[in-house]
This record gives sequence, structure tokens and C-alpha cells, in this order.
Amino acid sequence: MLLVADVGNTNVVFALFDGEEIKTRWRIATDPRRTGDEYAVWLLQLMKIEGHAREDVTQIIFGSVVPRADHNLTVLSQKYFGITPLIAGKGDAAWGFEIDVDHPSSLGADRALNCVAAHAQYPGDLIVVDFGTATKFEAVDFNGTYKGGIIAPGINLSLDALVGKTAKLPRIAIRTPETKSVIGRNTEDQMLIGVFWGYVSMMEGLIRKMRDEIGRPVRVVATGGLAILFDDNTEIFDVVDNDLTIQGLAILADRAGKKGKSQT
Repeated sequence: MLLVADVGNTNVVFALFDGEEIKTRWRIATDPRRTGDEYAVWLLQLMKIEGHAREDVTQIIFGSVVPRADHNLTVLSQKYFGITPLIAGKGDAAWGFEIDVDHPSSLGADRALNCVAAHAQYPGDLIVVDFGTATKFEAVDFNGTYKGGIIAPGINLSLDALVGKTAKLPRIAIRTPETKSVIGRNTEDQMLIGVFWGYVSMMEGLIRKMRDEIGRPVRVVATGGLAILFDDNTEIFDVVDNDLTIQGLAILADRAGKKGKSQT
């Protein structure tokens, strides 16, 4: 089985693949100080609960936007699974597509993985939207070339800034407003309207501008924890795929495995 780890700024998502099937997923808060031993205590116990032994894992790959976590995940892989991990974007797990921007090396692993998975599954020109700590919009052409994108503050990051920089505004949870009215009758509703519908309007406006600039039919693929919430309140997405990033890791691992076989 394949063990993948998607290391984001907020969470690390681990998943086990049996072929193309995702058997299970686990999530832990990102902490670059967490050691390989600490990862092992947590992960091996969860694997046992789900009925998986460490011997079931035959390949490991991780993609990371937190460089300080890389060493500890490598220790986890080598010490507890006896496997040298693949690192997304490096060696046999290179991206495998052209990055047509000013500084190709600056493209984050999560963004590249989303592009890999989206192009592999959906034909034509694509806009890939990932709702994470930041919200990222990626333009991928019909050949799979990364053409650039947009980075905007994530909705929770925007809310944190709003609450943290004001004395009286309360903490609220992100959810769909109860009515379609954009004139709130109390402070909490006014905040929710401003953050939620303001974010929907920003997202729709940016995607519309990207479509116009691309100038060809475009499929919009959304991923990330809040994608489903927004999908219920906009017609802008063609596909919602919450497993896009970890599927990108599985695709790179499969390609790397085929490279290894062809070299033997």
C-alpha cells in the first residue's frame, strides 16, 4: 500500500492508498517541531485501529509547504517503515509538467500537486481553486502547462484578521448565512455576510477575469475543506474534488514506481 502525506500550513493529511482506492485518511495539526517518533506514535496507533499493519506500507511519498517538517517525515518513513520516501517535486517524483512562470521553483507543492491531479483527470483548460490557509487559483492549459495563478487570504485568515484587529467584534463560525439578504440586522450577521458573501463575490469575480484572459472554454475544479460550503452558494465550480492534493501524490508515486521498474 502507498502512504501519502500532504503537509500544509495548517494540517498534515495522511492517507493510505490500495491501488487507486483511498482506504483511509488521518489529519493532524501541522507543527514543524513534531518529531518522527511523535508522528509514529500517533500514526501507527491509528493504522492499527483501522486494521492496517506497518508492513502493509510498501511506498511512501510526501509533499510539503513546510520545509522544517521534511526531515521529521523522512525519519518517520525510514525508522518506522524502513522506506526511503519520495518527496513531491524531487528526483523520480518530479512534477512532470512545464511551469511557465517567472520563478518556477516558487510554486508550492500543494499547488503543483493539484495541477498534476486535475490535468490527469479532467481534459482541457483548467482553473483549480484550493481553499486552504490561503485560497489559491491556478491556471493550467490543455497541455498541462502551469500558466500562473492567484493567491488570496483564506476566509478563516481574513476572519482572524478582522476579529484580531478590532476590540468589540466577536468570534463567529464560517457557515452559510441563514437568509440571502445582504443587509444584516445584528453584528454577528453583518460580519458573516461581509466575510461569506464578500468572499463568494471575490472568488466569482477573479474566476470570471481568469476565464476572460484565458479566452477558451475552461473547467473550474475546486478542492479544500470549504469547497463544498461555497459550492452550495455559487454556480462557478464545475467539479468539487476534496481529494485532489493527495491524488496528485498518488499519481507521482505511481509514475516513480514505473520509472524504477523501467530502469531494472
